[in-house]
Amino acid sequence: MYHTLVQTDTRHGGDSMTTRYITSVSQIPGLSTEEKKDIGKVENWFSFKASEYYLNLIDWSDPYDPIRRLIIPDPGEIEAEDGDLDPSGESTYTVVPGLQHKYARTGLLLVSDRCAGLCRYCFRKRLFVEGADEISPDVTAGINYIRKHPEVTNVLLTGGDPLMLPTKKLREIIAEIRTIDHVHIIRIGSKMLAYNPMRISEDTELLGLLREYSLPEKRIYLMSQFTHPREITPEAEKAISALIDAGVMILNQTPILRGINDSGDLLAELFRKLSFIGVSPYYIFQCRPTHGNHIYSVPIEESYRIFEEARSQVSGIAKRARFVMSHATGKIEIAACTKDYVVMKYHQAADPEEMGKVVVCRRNPSAYWFDDYVSIVDECPLSSMDDPRNDLVIGAPPEADTPSE
Repeated sequence: MYHTLVQTDTRHGGDSMTTRYITSVSQIPGLSTEEKKDIGKVENWFSFKASEYYLNLIDWSDPYDPIRRLIIPDPGEIEAEDGDLDPSGESTYTVVPGLQHKYARTGLLLVSDRCAGLCRYCFRKRLFVEGADEISPDVTAGINYIRKHPEVTNVLLTGGDPLMLPTKKLREIIAEIRTIDHVHIIRIGSKMLAYNPMRISEDTELLGLLREYSLPEKRIYLMSQFTHPREITPEAEKAISALIDAGVMILNQTPILRGINDSGDLLAELFRKLSFIGVSPYYIFQCRPTHGNHIYSVPIEESYRIFEEARSQVSGIAKRARFVMSHATGKIEIAACTKDYVVMKYHQAADPEEMGKVVVCRRNPSAYWFDDYVSIVDECPLSSMDDPRNDLVIGAPPEADTPSE
C-alpha cells in the first residue's frame, strides 16, 4: 500500500493572496459522519484536497453528483489491487532530474508537486507518494538539457500544477526558457481554471508575466482541464477572458470518466461551452489504468462511441479534439471503429519510426488499454507507404456500355 503526502498549503500560488484548501474529508460539512468514516480509509491510500470554491459546485443532495465524484474519495478506489502507478512509463523517459523527453519536439518539466485539487482519477499519483523524486524544484539541469537540444521546440510545464508555484518562481522559470531561441511554445498544464480560477483573474502580477512572455511569434498555451460543463462558471469565464487578453492560447483536455462525463450529450455540451468562450477542445483521453482508477474507467470502444456521439452534435470549431490514449510507446489515436475492427494511429511516438503508424485490431469491447488488444490484424508504418506493393493502384474507368445496334 502506498501513502500520499498530505498537501497542507493554503496559499494558492499568488504571493499576496490566499484561499482556503480543505485537505481532510473530516472538514467537509456536506458529508455525513458515516460517509466520512468510509472515505477516511481511502485517504490513507490517496489524499484528498479541494478548494472551498470547488466544493461549493457540488450538489450534496445528489450522491451521484459528477463534481462530487471527481473530487471526493470513493471507497471503490481501494477495493481492488489493480493498475500501475506509472502505466504510461513516463518515468523511463526522464533524462535529467525533473525533465522527461519522450517526444522529440517536446520537453516536459515537472516543476510542482502541488495541485489545487486532487483528481480521484489522477494518473500521476506516484508523484504524491512518500519518497517520490521525479519532480525537481531546481529546473537548472532540465533547462540546460533543453538548451543543448535544438529539436525541442516546445516545453510543457507540469507536475502537479505549475500555477501552485509562487508567481515569482514561475516568472524565473518562464524567463529562463524564453532565453532559448529554439523553444517557441511554452505550455502550462493546469486545472486551476476549474479548481480555483481566482488564482488567475485576481493575480495581476501573473497576468502581467503571461502578457510579457506570450509573444506574437512565441506563444504561451494554457492546457486547461475542464472535465464537466458545470466547471465552467462565471468565475472561470472571467479568468479565461483575462488569459486571452494577456495573449495566452487555451486548449482543453480531459479523460472520459465513468459517472462524470460518460455521455455523448454531456460531452457535446462541454465541447460547445468551451468553443463559445474561446477554448479549443484538444484531447479527449482514455483514462489511464493507474492504480485506483478502475472505477472511473470506460472501455475504449464505448469511449469512442461517446466521443463520436458528442462530435456529431457540435460545429466544426467545437469538434477539433482527438480521442487518444497516452501509452508507453506513444500517443495513440483511436481513429475509427467498424463492426469488426478498431483502427488506431500513432499521433505521437516515442520511436520516430512509428510516427503515423496505423494499427488495426480485432474489436474487444472489454479493452480498457492498448495492451488489451491481443489480436492485431494489420499494421502500416508511415515509411512503408513508399513500398510499391502498398501503392493504391487506380484502374482505368470501365468502358461505357455500347448501345445495341
